[in-house]
Amino acid sequence: MRLGYGTNGFGNHRLPEALTVIADLGYDGVALTLDTNHLDPFAPDVVSQTAAVARDLRRLNLAVVIETGARYLLDPWHKHAPTFMHDDPAPRIAYLRRAVDIGADLGAEAVSFWAGIAPPGVRDPWDRLVRGCSEILGHAERKGVTLGFEPEPGMLVEDLAGWRRLHADLGGPPSFGLTLDIGHCRCLEPLPVPQSVREAGPYLVNVQIDDMRRGVHEHLEFGDGEIDFPPVLAALDATGYHGLVAVELPRHSHAAPAIAARSIDFLRKAAA
Repeated sequence: MRLGYGTNGFGNHRLPEALTVIADLGYDGVALTLDTNHLDPFAPDVVSQTAAVARDLRRLNLAVVIETGARYLLDPWHKHAPTFMHDDPAPRIAYLRRAVDIGADLGAEAVSFWAGIAPPGVRDPWDRLVRGCSEILGHAERKGVTLGFEPEPGMLVEDLAGWRRLHADLGGPPSFGLTLDIGHCRCLEPLPVPQSVREAGPYLVNVQIDDMRRGVHEHLEFGDGEIDFPPVLAALDATGYHGLVAVELPRHSHAAPAIAARSIDFLRKAAA
C-alpha cells in the first residue's frame, strides 16, 4: 500500500515545508489541493511555482495526485462556488483545466474533482454536470491526464450509484476514473465498507482515507469513527489497486505533523 497525505490537512504550513514533513514521516506521496496558499493555479507565477513543486517532489521522492476541493478560491463569499451547475460555470471550468495542466506538468497519477451542489432553481443540473465533465474530460485526454471523479455526500453525485450513472452518460471513458473516500463509504453507502471498496475496485484511480460515522459527513482521525480498517485495507489490496491511499483530514491543520505521524502508524499496523 502506497500511503499519501493531503495538503489540505497542512493548511498552516508553507507547501515546501508541508511536503518535507510528509516525506520525512515516510509517506510515499501527497494529495495536493490547489488553493490560495498551496500552488494557487491563478497566481501570475504559477508556471515557475509548478516547476519548483516538481523539483521538490522529485527530491523528496513523492508521488502526487491533484485535488481541487479548494473552498473559497473561486468565490470569496460562497464555499465551493461556482459549480458546473451554476449559470456561469466558467470559473469552475477554468480551475479544472488549470488543474489538469498542472497535473500534466507534475506527472500526477490523477486529477480529482467532484460535482458540487446544484444551486436552487436550476432545472437541468444533471445535463449541466455532464456537459462540464465532458469538457474537462476532453482537455484531460488531450493532456494524457487521468481524471478521478469523487462522489461527495450532499452533492449532486454523492455515492457510487451516482458515479456509475455519470460514467455511463459520458460514454464509459477509461480516463474518467473514480476517486473513493473510504469514510464516505461508511457515511452513506448501503453496503458494508469492504464490499463498497470491492465494487469500486475496477474503476479506482485515487483513494482518500479517513474515519467516519454513519450518516455524519465529518472526517475523523483513525479510531474516532466506526470503520474497522483491516478488512477495508484487505479489500482494497484484493482489488489490485496500486495508486496512492491518501489521508484526508482537511480540518486538522492545527496539529498536522502529529496527526500525520499517528495516521501513518495506524495505517501500517492496520495493513499488517
